[in-house]
Amino acid sequence: MTRVLIALALGAAAIAFAPASPLAQQKAPAVKAGKGEKVCRVTLKYSGEKKAWVCKSEQPCCVWHEINYVKCGTTFSGCL
Repeated sequence: MTRVLIALALGAAAIAFAPASPLAQQKAPAVKAGKGEKVCRVTLKYSGEKKAWVCKSEQPCCVWHEINYVKCGTTFSGCL
């Protein structure tokens, strides 16, 4: 009886932590830019995840594919 309960608990935990659908089409979040802003969009190389974020129009859109990171750069140092 105890073994059955443990097996059921482990099975439920495996299902709970499994990704819902790993091959599902991922949509970029709906992002809108205001006045003096721009929308930056990218599909990350390694994960295939689509990201969208807003930067000021004079700032560069910075992407580091290796660590799945995006941000707005600065006009002085760029993406450093």
